[in-house]
Amino acid sequence: MNVSMTINGKEVSADVEPRILLADFVRNNLGLTGTNIGCDTSQCGACTVHMDGMAVKSCTVLAVQADGSEITTIEGLASNGQLHPMQQAFWDAHGLQCGFCTPGMIMASVKIADGNPGITDQDVRHGLEGNFCRCTGYENIVKAVKLGAAAMGGGQS
Repeated sequence: MNVSMTINGKEVSADVEPRILLADFVRNNLGLTGTNIGCDTSQCGACTVHMDGMAVKSCTVLAVQADGSEITTIEGLASNGQLHPMQQAFWDAHGLQCGFCTPGMIMASVKIADGNPGITDQDVRHGLEGNFCRCTGYENIVKAVKLGAAAMGGGQS
């Protein structure tokens, strides 16, 4: 089947098998390897992307379901060589360790922080329930999300 979508601001069109997952399409067809595949069961959140303005686990979406959609991956957050405020916050607050879960954490965090510059620890922990990290204790991730939310000033910027 032919699919067309906008990924990180660029129009993309390709022939795909109807059963290919959006995560596999993004990684294998487009070479955007920041979208990690950790479980294929929507448990870990490492594959989180933004689809039509919502954070989704791309291992649960078929590429054909994304036809006509606007997708943003971790590679699409930075602008003009500047990290997105949430990416910078994860760097500044040491909200990562091995880095495998980090793209999904950041993508989910942007959405939970959007419109909420005064996000609480509880808001962050609840919002990231579907994103797992095996290395950190989540403390610095929570700090990073709060820092990023404040830097975003209530918007995605």
